[in-house]
Amino acid sequence: MPTTVPTRRALLACAVLACAAAPALAQEAYPTKPITIVVGYPPGGSTDLVGRLVGAELSTRLGQPVVIENLGGAGGAIGAQKVAKAAPDGYTLLVGANNELAISHLINKSVKYNVFKDFTPIGLVASQPMVLVASPKMGVKTAAEFVKLVSSNPGKFSYGSSGVGTALHLAGEMVKENGRLFMTHVPYRGVAPLTNDLVGNNLEFGIFVLSSGLPHIKAGKVVALGTTEAKRSPAAPDIPALSELPQFKKVDINSWFAVMGPAHLPQPVADKLKAALRDTLQSPEFRKRLEATGNVTASPTVDLGKYLQTEVAKYQKIVEFAKIEE
Repeated sequence: MPTTVPTRRALLACAVLACAAAPALAQEAYPTKPITIVVGYPPGGSTDLVGRLVGAELSTRLGQPVVIENLGGAGGAIGAQKVAKAAPDGYTLLVGANNELAISHLINKSVKYNVFKDFTPIGLVASQPMVLVASPKMGVKTAAEFVKLVSSNPGKFSYGSSGVGTALHLAGEMVKENGRLFMTHVPYRGVAPLTNDLVGNNLEFGIFVLSSGLPHIKAGKVVALGTTEAKRSPAAPDIPALSELPQFKKVDINSWFAVMGPAHLPQPVADKLKAALRDTLQSPEFRKRLEATGNVTASPTVDLGKYLQTEVAKYQKIVEFAKIEE
């Protein structure tokens, strides 16, 4: 039987097909090595905690180790910048918060990345409200008493946050705008010194992320006046929402966490990551661990790209009102 010798054209066609198939095979095999999740904050904070919970779940579902890299600085922007510049192969991801993903570029000209152009949205993970608190020395127990006191003494009192341009700062300015209150903002380098001054009666009021504030509230070291989402938090149903007071009916702001990849992730890689995160969000065990920290698990159907557009527009209004800049 005669042997058929492939023509030059046939060999070339086979080579082209092989080259075209190689990337597809590589993407189907993803992941084949450890994945790094960058968290733009030191260990122990709320974003770090969410990142570690998500990392453990993704590791199980994707069959590869997930390593957390804490890269603190510039309110999370340094970590976000690293991911924005990373190779779009799915091996470097970001678990970030609204500070670096939706606020920083509005107030800081040194932030060069664009959340809509330099990242691939994977999914929203969780959110939690912030909480307005008072130092015990103030003698106020409710949001109504807070409004009465501050309104009667314009410019006399201050509130603290964990820094200029953070979600906590914006929440405080939203409270001021809606309540028509005149207060001075005092930025702190993190939650610890803010807590010390409130507990030590060196500061009148403050804004905490709920998970950070609850231990101090339960211990009686600070007084909870209200949370900043439209409804009460399941993690602290006894604390009223500020929106229950007529002056604050439009106050609705929270702290949220999301998974992002660099721009131009191959579609099969992005789809695999999104599917793994969706499964994670639907896991009862994961939800239980996450919600024990004061967070509410996000719906797996949230379109993160559209969510970001809405959030950025909200923050833009607050930044313009308060004339916030760094």
